[in-house]
Amino acid sequence: MAAGTKTATRSKEDDGAEAWSTVPLAASPEGFAALAYPWQKGGEAAKPAPKAVTAKGESVKTKTSSKRPAAPVAAPVAAARAPAPEPAAPRVNLTALADRFGSDKGSSKHRYTELYHMLFHPWRDAPISFLEMGLFIGGPEHGKSADRKTDDLPSVRMWLEFFPKALIHGLDVSDFSWFHHDRFTFHRCDMDERANIAAARARMPEFDIIVDDASHASHHQQNGFLELFPRLKSGGLYIIEDLRWQPETYEKPGITKTAALFRSFSENRRFAHDDKSVETAFNALADQISGCFLFQVGYDKKRKDQVAVIHKA
Repeated sequence: MAAGTKTATRSKEDDGAEAWSTVPLAASPEGFAALAYPWQKGGEAAKPAPKAVTAKGESVKTKTSSKRPAAPVAAPVAAARAPAPEPAAPRVNLTALADRFGSDKGSSKHRYTELYHMLFHPWRDAPISFLEMGLFIGGPEHGKSADRKTDDLPSVRMWLEFFPKALIHGLDVSDFSWFHHDRFTFHRCDMDERANIAAARARMPEFDIIVDDASHASHHQQNGFLELFPRLKSGGLYIIEDLRWQPETYEKPGITKTAALFRSFSENRRFAHDDKSVETAFNALADQISGCFLFQVGYDKKRKDQVAVIHKA
């Protein structure tokens, strides 16, 4: 039926005569629906009701309204949207923090923070637990006494600012107990023996991130990994710095270097070590390692391995 077509409805007038009125139905979408689907309800034309019948079978006329249906109520106009908030100002880069606090992890020397900012950014505002071993340059690895005077913690101050909700733990052979912060805990430990590290570990929580920047002696790095990697949470990162340099004061002659140890795992998924007991201990942890990545000095592949990043499964 074309738009504008009218249909008739019968109504009863006061004088008893029958009258016909016309109502435009198809002049609107609602009207078209009433014509096309007359049995539907809810504002559309309803299916005609069946005629009433008397006991003798005679049909009885019923009254129907000639009133037009009420016009639909218009939907309320949506309120104007508030303007989008301004984008947040960029946060301080980890390298900038390292340079501000005087850490050699920044642009002045090692440039580790370029890698660390990328790796650690997802944890930046999380209430994580973080451990760093080796808190200030110039300890026994450089021929100085373990009881040397200490008066700064560059990397710890950097971590406290970069991770505003993290609990930071520091481990060192020298004394840093003078530094007080409600999110910092200090552990004094000589890493020359695994038993010393195990004793310190008993006072520690599980960690999300561990960074070994201690003496850099191969057996210290390996002792630390064997004792502390089990304290790393699933999905956590264990990082060993300065793989290319070992101090003469601590390094054991003929020991497998930590860089070579993790390079063997990176290439073969098995650790190789001259000391078979150490090799066995490392391979016992192999199934817990989902990935091992080695980065070279200055991120130049032609140079020696400098830092290892191990991800726990």
